[in-house]
Parts: sequence; structure tokens; C-alpha cells
Amino acid sequence: MAKKSRTGGGTPATVALERAGVPFTVHAYTHDPSTGLSYGAEAARALGAALGLDPAEVEPRVFKTLVAEVDGALTVAVVPVSATLDLKALASAAGGKRATMADPAAAERTTGYVRGGISPLGQRKALPTVLDASASAFETVFVSAGKRGLEVELAPAALLKLTSGSTAPIARRQSSIAGRA
Repeated sequence: MAKKSRTGGGTPATVALERAGVPFTVHAYTHDPSTGLSYGAEAARALGAALGLDPAEVEPRVFKTLVAEVDGALTVAVVPVSATLDLKALASAAGGKRATMADPAAAERTTGYVRGGISPLGQRKALPTVLDASASAFETVFVSAGKRGLEVELAPAALLKLTSGSTAPIARRQSSIAGRA
């Protein structure tokens, strides 16, 4: 992986990475507002193009950050962009009984980020975090760096350490997004 990127003021996520001395690489791309809510799919396509890789090669390494409520407590789930969150599995992994998706406004207010740019790192209020177990298959993964059009690449172990997170199989696989428009 490339050496640590210095981002000046950066986002809270990149500032947290710099403070921790964790190796990471920032990848920026131009966010297309017409993408709608497919921020993760957009990131996977853009990263594939920027890195000169087939989108199908980079897609499994691109993760989205979702905020859910587990027994009423906000919890972060980090899953591949080509998968959906298994709420029952998240509840179990977080030691709860029931999980639902959090209200988007509550997720934005609590994390300090906007939807489509929520990072598991540098959140306004640190939330319990569960990373899908599939991340351990990769040397590095990509997660939001705190704004739309900005991803950070880092080792899954570093992500877990900085979020005090855990891993569990919390994703349900879907078909590849690489070929989707």
C-alpha cells in the first residue's frame, strides 16, 4: 500500500487516521449527484477506473457504512457495497435481539457525516462497529473517508483497531454491481 497520504485539514476520518499513524491512501473521484442513493456502486466503479482494474476486481474490497439500531442503540455496520446488511446477523453480532435501519437524520446527526459519506472513522460520537467478516480476505479495503467522492484504503485490522470494532458475517450477498449502470 502507498505510504500515508497527508490531506491537510482533511475530514474527521483522515485526521483520525493521521493521528493514529495508520498507513492509508486517499482516493478521490468526482461524485455524480444523479447517481441517486447508489453511492457505494459509484465508488466501486470510480475506484476500478482510477486504479486501472476491472470493477469486478475492486468491488469486493469496497465497503459501505450503514447505521442501524440494535435494541434501540445506534450501531455501525460495514458491509461490501455489493451486499445487503443482514439485520438479524448484525443484532446477534452486537449482542442484541433486534436490529432495524436507523433514521437517516439520526445517523447523520450522530456521526457528523452526510448519507453517502458516512465513514466508520472519525465519527462525532463513536458507535459500536461491526465489520463484515469478508473483509479479512483482503490486504486492504476501501471505506468512505467522510464525504461523497472520497474513499480511504486501509488494512481491515487497522479499521477494526481504530473503531474498536468486531467482525462477523453480517452481509447477504447480492449479484455483482460491476455491470450495473
